[in-house]
Amino acid sequence: MPAWLRHLSLLLAIGWACAIYYLSSLPGVDTQPLFYHQDKLLHSAAFGALGFLVLGAFRPSIHGHNRFQLVIAITITGTYGILDEIHQRYVPGRMPDVYDILADFSGAALGVWALHAIVKRRIRG
Repeated sequence: MPAWLRHLSLLLAIGWACAIYYLSSLPGVDTQPLFYHQDKLLHSAAFGALGFLVLGAFRPSIHGHNRFQLVIAITITGTYGILDEIHQRYVPGRMPDVYDILADFSGAALGVWALHAIVKRRIRG
């Protein structure tokens, strides 16, 4: 993976983290979800994208990303999810939820796994 692509991934990860922060800073509104636990799916998708971008900032070896890189990318992304929930505690109309944190970590793991699989497939040719 070329260095410019890793740098772009890092910049996009920072931008996406800022977007998540901005969206979670907006006061909560009571709207009817389209389906039960819709918010968990949105959390998982948002943090899946972030996990994908965070892992993209790491340089893979000739065999792909190693387990340590995968764990670190999930940990960074999931920790940001925890901080996001703490932040929401101080936003009117928002409440922290441990299940949102679980959705954040699950999404992070899926996003990291997705990029890992893409890189491995490209290496195999």
